[in-house]
Amino acid sequence: MDPQEDVLVYFNPNCSKCRGARDLLDEKGVEADYFRYLDEAPSRAELERVMGLLGIDDPRQMMRTGESVYKELGLASAGRDELLDAMAANPILIERPIVVRGDRAVIARPPEKLLDLF
Repeated sequence: MDPQEDVLVYFNPNCSKCRGARDLLDEKGVEADYFRYLDEAPSRAELERVMGLLGIDDPRQMMRTGESVYKELGLASAGRDELLDAMAANPILIERPIVVRGDRAVIARPPEKLLDLF
């Protein structure tokens, strides 16, 4: 593993998948920054950057569409811009954990998917 590349994890300490990803990175000796996105929501520009790293065009691919706020905001028929704005305003909608390494990212569900980055 290249220690030169920074690793960033979109992290919610209450999420078992996030904790599993952290444990796996620790096990592999990977130092990572843990971004508590619920405490400090990412900007829309940052969300677009992460979508690019994930290689996706549809924001729904990195959204928790089962969250009640998704239904409350009527996002089922929303367009790309509205979805990105909703995630920036309601970070609970962001799927987790997202692990970013260099110029690539994965949604680590299950946590072992993060190994694709190494």
